[in-house]
Amino acid sequence: MMEEDLTRRLREADPATGLRAVGALRRLAERVEATHVKAAREAGWSWEQIGDALGVSRQSVHAKYAKNGASDV
Repeated sequence: MMEEDLTRRLREADPATGLRAVGALRRLAERVEATHVKAAREAGWSWEQIGDALGVSRQSVHAKYAKNGASDV
């Protein structure tokens, strides 16, 4: 199975390479999230709608992004 092969290959990989990849993916995910939160606010979405879409509370998404001016749109 493909998933089993991937799991085996990941276990055999150099941990430094894997950890760098995880870090890069986290940074990418943060940029993608920020872009779409801004777009949602510009489209008139509430913090509650954005939180629901992200699977987090409105308070947590507001605390993370409101300071960056996203609450002004």
